[in-house]
Amino acid sequence: MELKEKILSKCKTHLLEMRKGLQLEMEEAQKSANEYGAPKDRYDSYRTQLLRKRDMFAQQIVKLDQQIEVLEKVKPGKISEKVEFGSVVITDKQKLFVSTGLGKIEVGGEQYFVISPQVPVYRAMEGLKKNESFVVNGIRSQILELH
Repeated sequence: MELKEKILSKCKTHLLEMRKGLQLEMEEAQKSANEYGAPKDRYDSYRTQLLRKRDMFAQQIVKLDQQIEVLEKVKPGKISEKVEFGSVVITDKQKLFVSTGLGKIEVGGEQYFVISPQVPVYRAMEGLKKNESFVVNGIRSQILELH
């Protein structure tokens, strides 16, 4: 399995696990609200809190689904000639995967930062090729590899 495929697979697995956990939390909040029944008096906000909690989990699930959709747009077999969406960028300072903002993941014992195209580090290196340099926050980095 190629590096990009491994990273992509790890990202999808991570998001699906998070989604599963949120789904369980959302269902538990709904179940608790149903078991509690109607408010006991007009000052009883416990059921309302449970339903708000359920809605919050539902909103988080929608955001995760959007991130999964973004990952589906990455072409794992495409080798990048320049830094673009879907690129795995290895610099002299760090390893990056440009797709959706997930933060740090580990693949094959190596740390990769999964970043979105909206972050400053991506904007600084967008369109650059292997062996070219870019500067972010006064720190110069060189692109060693592109996948």
